[in-house]
Amino acid sequence: MQLTDTIAAISTALSESAISIIRLSGTEAFDIAESVFSKSLKDKQSHTVHYGFIFDPSDQSIVDEVLVTIFKAPKTFTTEDIVEINCHGGVVITQRILSILLGQGARLANPGEFTQRAYLHGRIDLSQAESIVDLIQAPSIDSAALAISQVRGSIKKLIQPLLDELLSMIAHIEVNIDYPEYDDVIQLTQKDIYPRAKDWLQQLNEIISLSRSGQIVKEGVKTVILGKPNVGKSSILNALLEEEKAIVTDVAGTTRDLVEGWIRLKNVTLHLIDTAGLRETEDKVERIGIEKSKKALEEADLAIVVLDASAQKDDQDDYLLEITEGKQRIIVYNKSDVSDKEYPLQISALNQDIEPLILTIEQMFAHHQIALSQPTLSNQRQIGCAVSAYQSMRSAIEAIEYDMEVDLITIDLQSAYQSLQNILQTEGETSLIDAIFSRFCLGK
Repeated sequence: MQLTDTIAAISTALSESAISIIRLSGTEAFDIAESVFSKSLKDKQSHTVHYGFIFDPSDQSIVDEVLVTIFKAPKTFTTEDIVEINCHGGVVITQRILSILLGQGARLANPGEFTQRAYLHGRIDLSQAESIVDLIQAPSIDSAALAISQVRGSIKKLIQPLLDELLSMIAHIEVNIDYPEYDDVIQLTQKDIYPRAKDWLQQLNEIISLSRSGQIVKEGVKTVILGKPNVGKSSILNALLEEEKAIVTDVAGTTRDLVEGWIRLKNVTLHLIDTAGLRETEDKVERIGIEKSKKALEEADLAIVVLDASAQKDDQDDYLLEITEGKQRIIVYNKSDVSDKEYPLQISALNQDIEPLILTIEQMFAHHQIALSQPTLSNQRQIGCAVSAYQSMRSAIEAIEYDMEVDLITIDLQSAYQSLQNILQTEGETSLIDAIFSRFCLGK
């Protein structure tokens, strides 16, 4: 990536609004801004705001009345000189100012390039960069709270002690191997490493578990509602969402495609998916819907299996219970309003009496709220790195248990260190870094 040129982009949404911001970053940011601004900027103090006008150098015509904020390197987001032009929020005006800046020598920034430069210049680590986009895209207050904690460097503070402990073990072993004649260096044996490795593994396991809870808080629990046709799945979806999201009739097979919605309960956000009723059918369209239902079940975090409280359990019900065996699930009996039987969990979606189901869901996921009060890893990439480090340490522990030589154990320890280090900084994987920053908008 070229870091010597000056980049520019619109940092606000391109729509009619009160204000738009165009951002410049690079060694020529002040020169380019001065070439189109009615006042000198280079002699001004950093982190100050200046009133003036943007003009078109081609004919000296006034384009807009603006406020220009300047930030001088290195104490900036990118560590480069930065200029932000606050103009009126018209689409035409904003695009014209950007076009003028590009004509004066700036290059249009790639998606996320400002944040990418901050990372490449050491201003932030990779976990902080990922947390910035999480903050921008946060779908709930809880998600935003997790993201802002991670932007402030909580992830580095979380895993740095584990990295330091690994480095200590590796360095000590290497000294033993390379300088065995040094009497003042304590010989580190399998017996010495084993309790340290076990304790390290336990700490990382707790981090992974808490981080998975954090993902549930951030992304919501992907929840499928399963049941045979006409058991009331769509009515339950509508009752949970408190809106008529799905079509409800007494005709079996009404739901042909997946119907989705989001609901925030007290302790958890649910990503609800109403599925087509699972049954044998000759209807080609309904069969496609049933296949989608099965795929949704495979990807779900929670299955709500709906049975009919007013009817005897049949083969279709048994099939649903069989395919959800082993998954996190809730079995609920609907149509309690027309049944004289008592079941452990029963509701009447028709009468909007679904509180027992909501309470059960709340209790099931209440423990995940602890992730809001403690630092966690922010996404599946980071959790994957941690899992890889965990597996490497497990291999090291197994090697110790098989009484293998200490120098062979360092191979797994080094692998664990590299996997964990990749959370903060990925060396030599340009395609991965580019993929991460491509999730950002142009002006970020």
